[in-house]
Amino acid sequence: MQSRTRQELQDLVRQQLQVLMEQKNYQGAKALLVPVQLADIAESIGGLPEATQAIAFRLLSKEEAIEVFEYLDPSVQQTLIEDFKRQDVQEIVENMSPDDRARLFDELPAKVVRRLLQQLSPAERDATALLLGYAPNTAGRIMTPEYLSLKENITTTQALEQIRSLANLRETIYYIYVTDDARRLTGILSLRDLILAQPHQTIGSIMTRDVVFVHTDTDQEEVARTIQHYDFVAIPVVDAEQRLVGIVTVDDVLDILEQETTEDIYKLGGVESGGDNYFQTNLFTVARRRVVWLLILLITNSATAAVITNQENVLQKVVALTAFIPLLIGTGGNVGAQSSTVVIRGLNTEDVRPHQALDIVRREAIAGILLGAMLGTVVILWAYFLQGNFFVALAVGLSLLSICVLASVSGSALPFIFRAMGLDPALMSAPFITTAVDVLGVLIYLNLARLILGL
Repeated sequence: MQSRTRQELQDLVRQQLQVLMEQKNYQGAKALLVPVQLADIAESIGGLPEATQAIAFRLLSKEEAIEVFEYLDPSVQQTLIEDFKRQDVQEIVENMSPDDRARLFDELPAKVVRRLLQQLSPAERDATALLLGYAPNTAGRIMTPEYLSLKENITTTQALEQIRSLANLRETIYYIYVTDDARRLTGILSLRDLILAQPHQTIGSIMTRDVVFVHTDTDQEEVARTIQHYDFVAIPVVDAEQRLVGIVTVDDVLDILEQETTEDIYKLGGVESGGDNYFQTNLFTVARRRVVWLLILLITNSATAAVITNQENVLQKVVALTAFIPLLIGTGGNVGAQSSTVVIRGLNTEDVRPHQALDIVRREAIAGILLGAMLGTVVILWAYFLQGNFFVALAVGLSLLSICVLASVSGSALPFIFRAMGLDPALMSAPFITTAVDVLGVLIYLNLARLILGL
């Protein structure tokens, strides 16, 4: 049997599904999806033309539809909600897990959210309102209240009986949380520990009392890093009174890490995503978000023009100097972008700590000297070959050395400064560093040339 990658299988299913839907062969389409994983079904439906997505979704059984809906992209979820009858929507949204429902509601217009909330049962409405009541991008907003909790005075036999009766209603049963009468978190044990324990042992005698947890207001990125650090499947969330209110599971963490990484990459490129899918955002909104950064960079770049204008007499006397300006500012911008990128990524992954700032900047300064020395030597030889003027070549080479050191120091130091100011280091992105180095690089170059050439 020929083996295929996951992507190849998804593409094959999507193509076959689209053909069957175009032929209106709904029985064939339904049979095609029977052996397919739910996540792949969602991927296939999401890849269909918008007009046929709702029809394909209706081919699923009620149980499959509820689970597949949670895997769908938010934009596809919104499309389906608009196409469905009220009863269809109510059943799907009612049976979604509270954290997935809250995430969906974050993407929907307020008017639609109010209507859907009114249709929920009181219990599900309260669970959803609880999550929506916490600040966005916090543990409280992304947690699920569907967890297993027990009292420490019951036996392992009693605990297993309770788990059997509640397992289908809980997000995960791999961890069991122990609480007191006030619902305060007192311990934790794994399902493995419970199974291996003697029938007469109490939960209190086998549980771990040293529990790692997060608070409802903990930033979601910190939650993700904690789960990643400890290799947890889930982590408990407590409120200000240490009461257990929910758990965050590893599948949510994967989504968070992807989201945060995407945001950082956008910021590094000087693009604000606004938390939306860039490629599904209205073009006017895209232009509005991008033009802000570009206007800032445009205004900043005007300083470069001012420096060149101020040193116009130098360039008029030695026109050859003009030819090397793009080379110098381009190299300086690239060196600064490299330094800022590695430092910003290191801060985000916690490979670099704020107290290491001086060591990191010193290390990057040395790297800048080495890079400048190597590149400067090559440039001196190249400039002399092109212009035949040793002093011009020397001015270019020494300027490149100075610019590389400046770019390395500024590119590594500014993210730390932004972090100390409580700002996202990713804002100190490559375009900003490049522009700043452009201005200072030209200033250094023309003044060094004036000095070396005796102008």
